[in-house]
Amino acid sequence: MTHAWMPKSPCGDGCLSDGAPTVAFPRRVLRFTAAIGVIFGAFLSAPLVLVLRGMARERVVRLLFVGILRSFGVKLRVLGDERFRAVPGRGALVVNNHISWLDIVAVNAVQPMRALAKKEVGAWPVLGLLVRRGGSIFLDRENLRSLPTTMAELAGALRGGSLVSVTPEGTTWCGLGSGRFRPATFQAAIDGGVPVRPLALRFRLADGRETTQPAFIGPESLIASLRRVAAMRGLVLEVHVCPEIAPGRASDRRELASLAESAVQAALGRVQIPVQRRRRVAAPVLAQVVPSVPLASETVSP
Repeated sequence: MTHAWMPKSPCGDGCLSDGAPTVAFPRRVLRFTAAIGVIFGAFLSAPLVLVLRGMARERVVRLLFVGILRSFGVKLRVLGDERFRAVPGRGALVVNNHISWLDIVAVNAVQPMRALAKKEVGAWPVLGLLVRRGGSIFLDRENLRSLPTTMAELAGALRGGSLVSVTPEGTTWCGLGSGRFRPATFQAAIDGGVPVRPLALRFRLADGRETTQPAFIGPESLIASLRRVAAMRGLVLEVHVCPEIAPGRASDRRELASLAESAVQAALGRVQIPVQRRRRVAAPVLAQVVPSVPLASETVSP
């Protein structure tokens, strides 16, 4: 099934780059063991997370997501506005390009937040538990009748002061290629009267080369992707924090989506001109604002 809420990426196994250094098999086993340890820690800390509030709760949740990255040998590098933090009582729609299951881990390692996730994510090992504990809003893309209710829930969460992470491309891409930002979820930011905070994600190797190996694309299973990431040596996940887009800057959700997409592409070093809609101005108003200018053939009296 393919529709606006379930787009299909053209990326596949052929998009995976070669030449990535790997670790020995025992190290891979240790990484999976460490990830299981994080899951166990998440279970033990669940009552604590429910009781804690504010910065203390964020610190515990952040440590869990940082633990996932470290267990797989992934180094997190934050670029741009590193002061990006939740403001109590002030919601925001946080959007990013979508490459891997590691995306949501990295976003929450930078700033814990709720997420709009497809319902299948809730059943994933490791990540599913943490996402459910984080108060995610789950989207059933196969049941189109439920979408208005889900969008209303998203707008309500934003209006209530929550940060909510959304991947508006709707599916994962390899990282070198990317999809268009779908405008539907941006309506929730408009309805909630909150800003949009774009994040640009990119994977590199220790020597600086960009890699597509961590991408979760094509028909592969989550386990296959986990194995490939666990085998990599020196993986770096860059998170570029872009300036937020203030409420009212865009005239509608399509323009808002275009502004956010352009910010992400610019942070990744790709040029993209955002779509801007012309705003009609009444002729009498133009006449008052713009004085008449003589044509070249007319004579101007001294």
